[in-house]
Amino acid sequence: MSDLTLTQMAVDVLTTADGRAKTALSRTHAARWQAAREAGENIPLGDAMPPLRPSRPDKPELLNPRDVPRRRPGSPQGRIALLHAMAHIELNAVDLHWDIIARFSQVKMPMGYYDDWVKAADEESKHFNLICDCLEALGSHYGALPAHAGMWRAAEDTVDDFMGRLAVVPMVLEARGLDVTPGMIEIFDKAGEAQAVSAMNVIYAEEVAHVAYGSKWFHFLCGRHDLDPKEVFHELVRKYFHGPLRPPFNEEKRAEAGLPPDFYWPLADSPPTPR
Repeated sequence: MSDLTLTQMAVDVLTTADGRAKTALSRTHAARWQAAREAGENIPLGDAMPPLRPSRPDKPELLNPRDVPRRRPGSPQGRIALLHAMAHIELNAVDLHWDIIARFSQVKMPMGYYDDWVKAADEESKHFNLICDCLEALGSHYGALPAHAGMWRAAEDTVDDFMGRLAVVPMVLEARGLDVTPGMIEIFDKAGEAQAVSAMNVIYAEEVAHVAYGSKWFHFLCGRHDLDPKEVFHELVRKYFHGPLRPPFNEEKRAEAGLPPDFYWPLADSPPTPR
């Protein structure tokens, strides 16, 4: 393990199926990378190629999005279903962040790019485990319910498009998390679910940086190729994201992450409400 390149570490995580084992390995590799960087040592990037799809446990059963039962958060079972969906999102995020490290390793990027996505993968691993702990405290577990089969679609659609991946995954999908998480925190707070509220507050605080990483490196690549970031973002989202963006948007947190309103409102299914 000590001789692994960074892309081999990524493939190691991506080819591990069990969620707890995947995230433990992710955190181990991230800690090694971060320790080496702090010590001034360089772990080679390498050129290991990730699989098209990451390994997954036998459960949860993955369904067409239309077939996933609706979650009614007013009931205990509904809140368990909401937590289960969150755990599934976080596990996919772990794989997405390791995949973007290895998938586009042929593109020369500053070392800060790898630092950012290793840190993001480490934090997503922590998030998955926090939500799994909440599920287990409520007598359930990840895999107990069916899950959304379309979570990896953005990765497959952008397998050959580095800027498309940055546009759709952190700047659209993860930005959506900034929009919906405050409402979920309120649901669990009203239900007296203190452990879930604590976990979601950690996730909410750290997800802003993940969106910001996407915006930063998207703008970096636009600058490298002398492209207008807003125009290219609109073009790529229309190409790869299936459907309009849905308000309401968390404009404050999006701005904190480097996403101004003129990036996302033109892609929305309804115009902004006049102030």
